[in-house]
Amino acid sequence: ARRAAEMALAARQQEDTLAAVREWRKLDPQSEEATQYYLGMVILSDNISDAEAIFRKRLESAPVEVRGVVLYQVQQLLSRARDKEAANAMLERLVAPYGDTVEGRVVLAQAALARNDKEEGARQARAALELQSSSQIAMLTLAQASDSEEQATALLEKFLVTNPNAREVRAAHARILVNAKQYEAARREFQLLDQQQPDNVTTLYALGVLSTQLNDPAGAERYFTRFVEVLGRNPEDERDPSKALLILSQLAEERGDLQAAVGWLDKLPEGDEKTVFGAQLRRAQLLGAGGDLPAARRLLASLKPSDPAAQAQVLAAEAQILRDAGQAGQAYELMQAATKRFPANPDLLYDYALLAEKAGLVEEMERALREVMRLAPDNHHAYNALGYSLAERNVRLEEARALIVKALAMAPEDPFIMDSMGWVEYRMGNLEAAEAHLRRAYGLRRDPEIAVHLGEVLWQRGKRADAEKLWLEARAKDPQNDTLRSTLARLRLSL
Repeated sequence: ARRAAEMALAARQQEDTLAAVREWRKLDPQSEEATQYYLGMVILSDNISDAEAIFRKRLESAPVEVRGVVLYQVQQLLSRARDKEAANAMLERLVAPYGDTVEGRVVLAQAALARNDKEEGARQARAALELQSSSQIAMLTLAQASDSEEQATALLEKFLVTNPNAREVRAAHARILVNAKQYEAARREFQLLDQQQPDNVTTLYALGVLSTQLNDPAGAERYFTRFVEVLGRNPEDERDPSKALLILSQLAEERGDLQAAVGWLDKLPEGDEKTVFGAQLRRAQLLGAGGDLPAARRLLASLKPSDPAAQAQVLAAEAQILRDAGQAGQAYELMQAATKRFPANPDLLYDYALLAEKAGLVEEMERALREVMRLAPDNHHAYNALGYSLAERNVRLEEARALIVKALAMAPEDPFIMDSMGWVEYRMGNLEAAEAHLRRAYGLRRDPEIAVHLGEVLWQRGKRADAEKLWLEARAKDPQNDTLRSTLARLRLSL
């Protein structure tokens, strides 16, 4: 009978399947698998009433401590029914004997929310909280029934005052804060969760991401390190540490510890071809940053990807290594050849455009960037790069501003595009607007280039102590920064 049911199901013969499952249950009435098949079939059929007796028996025989789970399973199964009205009526009859329990009220609330009846969902959730004011699932359901995130946040915050150890509610509150981009407040919530349960990898990863978002590299490194360590102590946890390891490598590089950066890459698990390939590119870049240009180029030459996109990545990585090593001419020639080999690759064209500008070939730079825009109209980097280049050269400023406005519309939270907007406003004489854009950019990313630009605007606005402070910060982060040198030389200043 079981085999007949499986064959009928595979053939999508609903009536034959239902008949075969009924026969299976008759031959083996104790089979839980047969009962599950049967419930799934009748709920999707016109015979939904046949499921009620089975559900009632399950609820009556369930121990009190697991009855809530059974109620939830019943609600989930009935939510799939075609006859929603009959399913809701059946659920109410089944839950009626347990209406004075938190679980019963929550199940009715969730069923109401499933049919988009927020008012009834909220009423049932409040009834559950009256039965048990500390019920986390009841509070989460009530928050789900709220009309807005603000209302949900207020409910969760009030609940947490009297229930500070409610992990599920605090985690939900933290997620709402993240969605609202209140990253500092969200991090405080996750830090409380971390204090309550120090080895929770979900919490540690969230803290690492939020610390990165808040420009706290030391905090990000601390939390991601703990995340990797906890995963290492729990081999049964199958979560992939690769992303955290790559971030840790980047953070180590940014603070100048190239050995640690390579060490994090060495911990990457084998298996995922894309991750391994990306790690090899990063290793080559780190070798180049450490001054071993021949070793970096040998490593890249050893990579033989068959995919054209990956081949282009190898060429781009080699060009970047050459450029960073001060060999911009070789980098330009390499990218010029690469764009002839892969003429429709917008990433290569973009890198080539930047190298052309560095070589003083501004017309070639503009041609390449406009080709990027044609190939990839949503590539905000191309619009930003051309707009910034025009602003930096103090030419066609209206066009420059229009390009940057378009880039900012595509990526409104990108601090480098905000920097470009601030710079073009400065070039156009709009110092107040320039300062506003640059302050916002620097608040999101404390990059030396942004600091230099903001410093110049502040200097011209008479805020000279603030300007010098920013330039000193930029010099501390990047003592060889060309933008800082040229700015100070142009203003005839020294620090």
